[in-house]
Amino acid sequence: MLSLKKIYSIPVVLTLMASFVLTGCSTPTSTQSTGASANEYKGAPAKYVFYFIGDGMGLTQINSAEIYLGSTSKKASSEPTKLNFSQFHSQGMSTTYAADSFIPDSASAGTALASGYKTNDGVVNMDPAKQVKYKSIAEMAKEKGMKVGVVSSVSIDHATPAVFYAHQPSRNNYYEIGIELANSNFDYFGGGGFLSPKGKDGKQPDVLELAQTKGYKIANTQESIEKLNAQSGKVIAISPVLDSSKALTFEVNRKGDLSLADFTRKGIEVLDNEKGFFMMVEGGKIDWAGHANDAAANIKDTLALQDAVEEAIKFYNKHPKDTAIIVTADHETGGMTIGFSGTKYQTFFDKVSNQKISYDEFTLKVAEYKKNHTTETTKLEDLLPLVQTDFGLTILEPKAKEELTAKAKAGDKDAAKTLGMVLEESEVNSLKQALALSMKDAKERPTDQQTYLLYGGYDPFTMTLNHIINSKAGIGWTSYSHTGVAVPVFAKGSGEDLFEGYYDDTDLPKKIMSILGISPTKA
Repeated sequence: MLSLKKIYSIPVVLTLMASFVLTGCSTPTSTQSTGASANEYKGAPAKYVFYFIGDGMGLTQINSAEIYLGSTSKKASSEPTKLNFSQFHSQGMSTTYAADSFIPDSASAGTALASGYKTNDGVVNMDPAKQVKYKSIAEMAKEKGMKVGVVSSVSIDHATPAVFYAHQPSRNNYYEIGIELANSNFDYFGGGGFLSPKGKDGKQPDVLELAQTKGYKIANTQESIEKLNAQSGKVIAISPVLDSSKALTFEVNRKGDLSLADFTRKGIEVLDNEKGFFMMVEGGKIDWAGHANDAAANIKDTLALQDAVEEAIKFYNKHPKDTAIIVTADHETGGMTIGFSGTKYQTFFDKVSNQKISYDEFTLKVAEYKKNHTTETTKLEDLLPLVQTDFGLTILEPKAKEELTAKAKAGDKDAAKTLGMVLEESEVNSLKQALALSMKDAKERPTDQQTYLLYGGYDPFTMTLNHIINSKAGIGWTSYSHTGVAVPVFAKGSGEDLFEGYYDDTDLPKKIMSILGISPTKA
């Protein structure tokens, strides 16, 4: 075996060792992954930059959405339907690890994407020691004279939107994050609301009232949001329909209320000006669906992000020489994969369309049932109508199942589809076991490893339904948390070639800074 010093001189060895040690530190250099030239743009600075982040959206989430579209189309052949951003000419991959973990959370990964620095999980745009504040690409764009917008389908004080305007030792400092939002002087905030607008004790000055004193207009009705335009000044636009976490509803549940695409389109109207703008748009509930292994909600929210990207593409078509669109993810969530041992080489993604509501909405229905029943009076048969309506799953008597099977074997496609959603005996038994646990108070349920593997801390009955429909569709999951896999990057417009290759997530904002003609600095 050749020794290292026979190949390299001592100074080179020391340089390599130093580089290796610095790889996971909080202040990586621009040469950490791809070399300085890979982050340098030599064209005219872009005037308009769109930065889309699919929270938890790994390559499988994108591919699953494409297979779903292909499976539910009327095409005779079996092929996926590409998403608009997966057709961008320039594509790459980025690593996602945090300063203290190979599997990041949204705060550490978001900090890397917003400012170009590694930090610890849970930290919002500060160094791992929680002493140094980092300046985000959004803050730099504002200093440059551009208008700035931040949009999210989850609460606007959540980790990913927060890293673009706040600097906090903990992502859970929602009130303090809200105060920084009010003081940011950014021009447009859109989507979700605030988790802690009056502090943890509910006695602090209201964040929205403070924002109004700073010149912000609050728009929280559909009518007031629709009236916003370039003359509206600084705006905080909050959806009038929010869930209990102050987020937009899952796309699979949405019924006419404002979408992520609506807030993106309105953001363009508010921000458009001669000096240009920077807008970050987060599809935050892709992540939430991934945590719950809810394939239907995950796919539909990925498609909702595509709809938001379409608004940017429309703008690009009007300003092709001045616009850059970047689409990526902070990390992957759930360990989603295409393929399940029970379906072998087959996928049946059309079965996902039978699920009509998200896991959290169905959990509320289970909770309603629980109010009027005890463990002793609970029967699976009581909930089967809901199961069929909301998941498309049903139970058949043996004779009826035999007849349906015969029709399916004879080539009856409708019979085959119906048969594919019939619950097997093992699945029925799993649902009965899960329902018994759902009827117990959460504190009374088992806390052993096997129970966690089955339900992940969610409502057992709902999670069992999720897993059954996933398995029937040929979709697998490995986790109820994030994973450490690399994520894709797609780019279109000014400087798009910079985003090709395999690099670290800290390189992404540096590439955007270069496109904007900005030199990276700390706050």
